[in-house]
Amino acid sequence: MTVSSSVTEERETARRAAAARLLEAHASGRPCEPVRDLVGDVESAYAVQSLLTERWLAEGRRPVGRKIGLTSRAVQRQLGVDSPDFGVLFADMAIPDGEEIPAGAVLQPRAEAEVALVLERDLTHERHTVADVIRATAFALPAIEVVGSRVRDWDITLADTVADNASAGVYVLGTRPVALGDVDLRLAGMVVERRGEQVSTGVGAACLGHPLHAAVWLADTLARLGSPLRAGDTVLTGALGPVVPVAPGDVLEARIDGLGDVRAAFAPEETEERA
Repeated sequence: MTVSSSVTEERETARRAAAARLLEAHASGRPCEPVRDLVGDVESAYAVQSLLTERWLAEGRRPVGRKIGLTSRAVQRQLGVDSPDFGVLFADMAIPDGEEIPAGAVLQPRAEAEVALVLERDLTHERHTVADVIRATAFALPAIEVVGSRVRDWDITLADTVADNASAGVYVLGTRPVALGDVDLRLAGMVVERRGEQVSTGVGAACLGHPLHAAVWLADTLARLGSPLRAGDTVLTGALGPVVPVAPGDVLEARIDGLGDVRAAFAPEETEERA
């Protein structure tokens, strides 16, 4: 065995060990240790994410789009990166507006308000423009993404969150579709309330300067990787303001100017019945 093939085999073994660690956390509902000891770079982290995706596809989960993370410049500086990341959305992650999110459905949940785009055309070019994204988008919706980390205490680096499907949990979409020509997403103000109390505010410009800029980045990145965005995909473009820690029984309502509102309700904590 050559040195090169030995290194490749060691790298693949480490990636599979990282995937196994995260899958066990998913299955058990118990957070795991970080995987950065096994995943040395972003390329390897996305390889781990692909291993998780392959496992879930084999189990029958249906992919319905992508999520973009790390669109906040402040969070990028915190993790020492200069670009966003992405993960896969599956149909079983979608929670109807206002329906209770089951207790334990997301490990260490945090919520953020976002703009969701639903596509009606493929985005397959090597380089896309904002006009390409506008033409490809059927409509926009307000969304609440409930991110979660399988890594204990959110002790994450870029490699940890990328490997962990960009810390995806579940998401809730509003139900009133809005054409992009009817809203200025850059200037759209956002507020999240918990039972009437403001807990997060922001604006579309906080998402890479404009949510459509984030969508362009994702379209370019996925096209280069050979898995472009397709008609019918939902794209969560990234947080418009600070994330909100959530607890069982919380009800969050997000309002985005021009798009309307959307609610995420968290089921009360499960308690054991007394004998």
